[in-house]
Amino acid sequence: LSYLLHPPLLDEFGLADALRGYVRGFDQRSGIHVDLQMPEELRRLPRAVEMTLFRIVQESLVNIQRHSGSKKADIRMILDSTQATLEVKDYGRGIKSNGQSLKDGVQSLGVGIYGMRERVRQLGGELEIDSDQKGTTVRVMLPASEEKS
Repeated sequence: LSYLLHPPLLDEFGLADALRGYVRGFDQRSGIHVDLQMPEELRRLPRAVEMTLFRIVQESLVNIQRHSGSKKADIRMILDSTQATLEVKDYGRGIKSNGQSLKDGVQSLGVGIYGMRERVRQLGGELEIDSDQKGTTVRVMLPASEEKS
């Protein structure tokens, strides 16, 4: 359990190796095929950014397994000189939002998503959730350096 919450690979080798290992295990445990796309050589990011991105992948995949009904998920990481962008997409039934905008009503969607949003906000980033009957995309943009934007 502690490995899943804070994998030693994250501190030792970085986000890329930690994500590859986690996604491989999730794929095997859940039966959900996960396509992970990211730069082959992903540079190290600030520790808090790496941890936040890793936890968002964890939370998003668990939500897909529990709620979406999707048998496939795509994870895409894009990194430029100033920003890390993470997208986690599924092809399931979408999130019911009780008529609220997902962008404005994220806290009504559950503790896990609310926690993700707060952590991203503390790091000076943004979290967006787009959802319809064809699936859900969680998109996170975080500063790729120690300084808040």
